[in-house]
Amino acid sequence: MAPPQLMQEMTWPEAHDAARANKPVVLAIGSTEQHGPHLPLSTDVLLPMAVALEAAKQVDLVVAPAIQFGAMSRALSGGGETFPGTLSLRAGTLIETIQQVLSALARAGFRRVCVQNWHYENAGFLWEACDLASQHHPDVRFLILENPFPELTDAQKKEIFPKGFPGWDVEHASIIETSLMYVVRPDLVRKDKIADDEAQRHPSWDVVPAPKEFIPKSGVLWHPTEASESIGRLVLKLCADRLAEALRTEFHL
Repeated sequence: MAPPQLMQEMTWPEAHDAARANKPVVLAIGSTEQHGPHLPLSTDVLLPMAVALEAAKQVDLVVAPAIQFGAMSRALSGGGETFPGTLSLRAGTLIETIQQVLSALARAGFRRVCVQNWHYENAGFLWEACDLASQHHPDVRFLILENPFPELTDAQKKEIFPKGFPGWDVEHASIIETSLMYVVRPDLVRKDKIADDEAQRHPSWDVVPAPKEFIPKSGVLWHPTEASESIGRLVLKLCADRLAEALRTEFHL
Protein backbone atom coordinates (compact mmCIF):
# COMPACT_ATOMS: atom_id res chain seq x y z
CA MET A 1 0.00 0.00 0.00
CA ALA A 2 1.35 3.43 -0.96
CA PRO A 3 1.87 5.81 1.97
CA PRO A 4 -0.84 8.46 2.40
CA GLN A 5 -0.18 11.99 1.21
CA LEU A 6 -1.95 13.56 4.19
CA MET A 7 0.54 13.80 7.03
CA GLN A 8 -2.20 13.39 9.61
CA GLU A 9 -2.90 9.93 8.20
CA MET A 10 0.77 8.89 8.25
CA THR A 11 2.60 6.96 10.92
CA TRP A 12 5.80 8.53 12.22
CA PRO A 13 7.99 6.09 10.22
CA GLU A 14 6.10 7.08 7.05
CA ALA A 15 6.65 10.77 7.81
CA HIS A 16 10.33 10.01 8.46
CA ASP A 17 10.63 8.22 5.12
CA ALA A 18 8.92 11.08 3.27
CA ALA A 19 11.35 13.58 4.77
CA ARG A 20 14.35 11.39 3.93
CA ALA A 21 13.06 11.13 0.36
CA ASN A 22 13.19 14.96 0.27
CA LYS A 23 9.54 15.27 -0.64
CA PRO A 24 8.15 18.80 -0.53
CA VAL A 25 5.56 19.43 2.15
CA VAL A 26 2.66 21.85 1.70
CA LEU A 27 1.31 23.66 4.76
CA ALA A 28 -2.06 25.31 4.17
CA ILE A 29 -2.79 28.44 6.20
CA GLY A 30 -6.55 28.82 6.48
CA SER A 31 -9.08 30.11 8.99
CA THR A 32 -12.18 29.25 10.93
CA GLU A 33 -14.45 31.97 9.60
CA GLN A 34 -18.05 32.57 8.67
CA HIS A 35 -18.80 31.93 5.01
CA GLY A 36 -22.42 32.95 4.90
CA PRO A 37 -25.39 30.74 5.76
CA HIS A 38 -24.55 28.20 3.04
CA LEU A 39 -20.86 27.30 3.53
CA PRO A 40 -19.11 25.82 6.59
CA LEU A 41 -16.73 27.65 8.90
CA SER A 42 -13.95 25.34 7.67
CA THR A 43 -14.14 26.49 4.03
CA ASP A 44 -10.72 28.20 4.16
CA VAL A 45 -9.17 24.92 5.36
CA LEU A 46 -11.00 22.46 3.13
CA LEU A 47 -10.25 24.31 -0.10
CA PRO A 48 -6.45 24.72 0.14
CA MET A 49 -6.14 21.12 1.32
CA ALA A 50 -8.10 20.02 -1.75
CA VAL A 51 -5.88 22.14 -4.00
CA ALA A 52 -2.76 20.57 -2.47
CA LEU A 53 -4.13 17.05 -2.97
CA GLU A 54 -4.99 17.90 -6.57
CA ALA A 55 -1.46 19.20 -7.10
CA ALA A 56 -0.17 15.93 -5.63
CA LYS A 57 -1.40 14.23 -8.80
CA GLN A 58 1.39 16.12 -10.59
CA VAL A 59 4.08 16.37 -7.88
CA ASP A 60 4.97 13.77 -5.24
CA LEU A 61 4.35 15.78 -2.09
CA VAL A 62 3.15 15.62 1.51
CA VAL A 63 0.19 17.67 2.74
CA ALA A 64 0.74 18.82 6.32
CA PRO A 65 -2.16 19.37 8.73
CA ALA A 66 -3.53 22.81 7.96
CA ILE A 67 -3.40 25.72 10.36
CA GLN A 68 -7.09 26.22 11.03
CA PHE A 69 -7.06 29.65 12.69
CA GLY A 70 -6.27 32.75 10.68
CA ALA A 71 -5.75 36.48 11.02
CA MET A 72 -8.61 38.67 12.17
CA SER A 73 -11.48 38.77 9.69
CA ARG A 74 -11.91 42.20 8.12
CA ALA A 75 -15.36 43.53 7.31
CA LEU A 76 -14.73 44.33 3.65
CA SER A 77 -13.02 41.03 2.78
CA GLY A 78 -14.43 38.48 5.24
CA GLY A 79 -17.43 40.03 6.91
CA GLY A 80 -15.61 40.86 10.13
CA GLU A 81 -15.40 39.38 13.59
CA THR A 82 -19.01 39.84 14.68
CA PHE A 83 -20.32 36.54 13.26
CA PRO A 84 -20.57 33.57 15.66
CA GLY A 85 -18.12 30.83 14.77
CA THR A 86 -15.35 33.06 13.44
CA LEU A 87 -12.31 32.17 15.56
CA SER A 88 -9.23 34.26 14.76
CA LEU A 89 -5.71 34.96 15.99
CA ARG A 90 -3.90 38.23 16.47
CA ALA A 91 -1.08 38.78 13.99
CA GLY A 92 1.73 38.09 16.48
CA THR A 93 0.13 34.83 17.58
CA LEU A 94 -0.44 33.74 13.99
CA ILE A 95 3.16 34.48 12.99
CA GLU A 96 4.48 32.60 16.02
CA THR A 97 2.17 29.65 15.36
CA ILE A 98 3.23 29.33 11.73
CA GLN A 99 6.90 29.74 12.64
CA GLN A 100 6.72 26.99 15.25
CA VAL A 101 4.97 24.59 12.85
CA LEU A 102 7.56 25.33 10.16
CA SER A 103 10.36 24.71 12.65
CA ALA A 104 8.75 21.41 13.63
CA LEU A 105 8.60 20.35 9.98
CA ALA A 106 12.28 21.26 9.63
CA ARG A 107 13.18 19.24 12.74
CA ALA A 108 11.30 16.30 11.22
CA GLY A 109 13.69 16.47 8.29
CA PHE A 110 11.69 18.29 5.61
CA ARG A 111 13.86 20.66 3.58
CA ARG A 112 11.35 21.85 0.99
CA VAL A 113 8.38 23.57 2.60
CA CYS A 114 5.58 25.43 0.83
CA VAL A 115 3.32 27.77 2.80
CA GLN A 116 0.04 27.98 0.92
CA ASN A 117 -2.45 30.66 1.92
CA TRP A 118 -6.20 30.77 1.39
CA HIS A 119 -7.61 33.22 3.95
CA TYR A 120 -7.11 36.70 2.45
CA GLU A 121 -6.19 38.39 5.74
CA ASN A 122 -3.28 36.00 6.37
CA ALA A 123 -1.29 37.20 3.38
CA GLY A 124 0.78 39.89 5.05
CA PHE A 125 2.13 37.60 7.79
CA LEU A 126 3.43 34.50 6.00
CA TRP A 127 6.74 35.99 4.86
CA GLU A 128 7.73 37.01 8.38
CA ALA A 129 6.92 33.57 9.77
CA CYS A 130 9.07 31.94 7.09
CA ASP A 131 11.86 34.44 7.67
CA LEU A 132 11.91 33.65 11.40
CA ALA A 133 11.92 29.91 10.73
CA SER A 134 14.71 30.33 8.18
CA GLN A 135 16.95 31.98 10.76
CA HIS A 136 16.88 28.77 12.79
CA HIS A 137 16.85 26.40 9.79
CA PRO A 138 18.99 27.98 7.03
CA ASP A 139 19.15 24.69 5.13
CA VAL A 140 15.38 24.73 4.51
CA ARG A 141 13.91 26.44 1.44
CA PHE A 142 10.52 28.06 2.05
CA LEU A 143 8.12 28.77 -0.78
CA ILE A 144 5.31 31.25 -0.06
CA LEU A 145 2.04 31.36 -2.00
CA GLU A 146 0.18 34.30 -0.49
CA ASN A 147 -2.30 34.34 -3.37
CA PRO A 148 -3.52 30.83 -4.31
CA PHE A 149 -5.00 31.97 -7.60
CA PRO A 150 -3.11 32.29 -10.89
CA GLU A 151 -3.28 35.36 -13.10
CA LEU A 152 -6.46 34.73 -15.08
CA THR A 153 -6.66 35.28 -18.80
CA ASP A 154 -9.57 37.27 -20.20
CA ALA A 155 -11.11 34.02 -21.47
CA GLN A 156 -10.82 32.38 -18.04
CA LYS A 157 -12.35 35.42 -16.34
CA LYS A 158 -15.26 35.27 -18.75
CA GLU A 159 -15.77 31.57 -18.06
CA ILE A 160 -15.59 31.96 -14.28
CA PHE A 161 -17.41 35.30 -14.08
CA PRO A 162 -19.77 35.38 -17.09
CA LYS A 163 -21.64 38.36 -15.61
CA GLY A 164 -18.43 40.30 -15.01
CA PHE A 165 -15.50 40.07 -12.60
CA PRO A 166 -16.49 41.80 -9.33
CA GLY A 167 -12.96 41.95 -7.89
CA TRP A 168 -11.09 39.60 -5.55
CA ASP A 169 -11.99 41.61 -2.48
CA VAL A 170 -15.63 40.46 -2.63
CA GLU A 171 -14.88 36.85 -3.57
CA HIS A 172 -15.79 35.63 -0.07
CA ALA A 173 -18.44 32.90 0.21
CA SER A 174 -19.26 33.87 -3.34
CA ILE A 175 -18.79 32.45 -6.84
CA ILE A 176 -15.38 30.80 -6.54
CA GLU A 177 -15.58 29.42 -3.02
CA THR A 178 -19.11 28.12 -3.51
CA SER A 179 -18.17 26.57 -6.85
CA LEU A 180 -15.13 24.87 -5.31
CA MET A 181 -17.18 23.52 -2.44
CA TYR A 182 -19.61 22.00 -4.96
CA VAL A 183 -16.63 19.90 -6.08
CA VAL A 184 -14.68 19.40 -2.85
CA ARG A 185 -17.43 18.88 -0.25
CA PRO A 186 -20.87 19.20 -1.83
CA ASP A 187 -22.36 17.54 1.24
CA LEU A 188 -21.47 20.63 3.29
CA VAL A 189 -23.12 23.17 0.97
CA ARG A 190 -26.54 24.26 2.25
CA LYS A 191 -28.05 24.83 -1.17
CA ASP A 192 -31.36 26.02 0.25
CA LYS A 193 -29.51 28.83 2.08
CA ILE A 194 -27.68 30.26 -0.94
CA ALA A 195 -28.54 33.92 -1.54
CA ASP A 196 -26.74 36.91 -3.01
CA ASP A 197 -25.74 39.78 -0.78
CA GLU A 198 -23.29 42.66 -0.64
CA ALA A 199 -22.23 45.50 1.63
CA GLN A 200 -24.20 48.71 1.40
CA ARG A 201 -20.87 50.49 1.00
CA HIS A 202 -17.57 49.00 -0.19
CA PRO A 203 -14.92 51.74 -0.48
CA SER A 204 -11.28 51.24 -1.45
CA TRP A 205 -10.17 52.12 2.11
CA ASP A 206 -10.91 50.64 5.53
CA VAL A 207 -12.28 52.03 8.80
CA VAL A 208 -11.91 50.83 12.41
CA PRO A 209 -14.33 50.11 13.94
CA ALA A 210 -16.09 48.97 10.78
CA PRO A 211 -19.26 50.91 9.95
CA LYS A 212 -22.36 48.73 9.88
CA GLU A 213 -22.85 49.41 6.18
CA PHE A 214 -19.53 47.65 5.48
CA ILE A 215 -20.92 44.31 6.74
CA PRO A 216 -23.56 42.36 4.78
CA LYS A 217 -26.17 40.85 7.08
CA SER A 218 -25.58 37.35 5.69
CA GLY A 219 -21.78 37.58 5.63
CA VAL A 220 -21.84 36.89 1.87
CA LEU A 221 -19.98 39.57 -0.07
CA TRP A 222 -21.30 38.93 -3.57
CA HIS A 223 -23.24 36.41 -5.70
CA PRO A 224 -22.95 32.70 -4.81
CA THR A 225 -26.04 31.99 -6.94
CA GLU A 226 -23.71 32.31 -9.96
CA ALA A 227 -21.58 29.40 -8.72
CA SER A 228 -21.49 26.04 -10.49
CA GLU A 229 -19.69 22.73 -10.33
CA SER A 230 -18.08 23.37 -13.72
CA ILE A 231 -16.58 26.63 -12.46
CA GLY A 232 -15.35 24.77 -9.38
CA ARG A 233 -13.58 22.10 -11.43
CA LEU A 234 -11.90 24.75 -13.58
CA VAL A 235 -10.69 26.81 -10.61
CA LEU A 236 -9.50 23.73 -8.73
CA LYS A 237 -7.36 22.76 -11.72
CA LEU A 238 -6.01 26.29 -12.19
CA CYS A 239 -5.02 26.58 -8.52
CA ALA A 240 -3.49 23.09 -8.46
CA ASP A 241 -1.52 23.82 -11.63
CA ARG A 242 -0.19 27.04 -10.10
CA LEU A 243 0.88 25.24 -6.92
CA ALA A 244 2.51 22.42 -8.88
CA GLU A 245 4.35 24.90 -11.12
CA ALA A 246 5.68 26.81 -8.11
CA LEU A 247 6.86 23.61 -6.44
CA ARG A 248 8.60 22.36 -9.59
CA THR A 249 10.23 25.72 -10.24
CA GLU A 250 11.54 26.57 -6.77
CA PHE A 251 12.32 23.04 -5.59
CA HIS A 252 13.81 21.91 -8.92
CA LEU A 253 11.53 18.91 -9.22
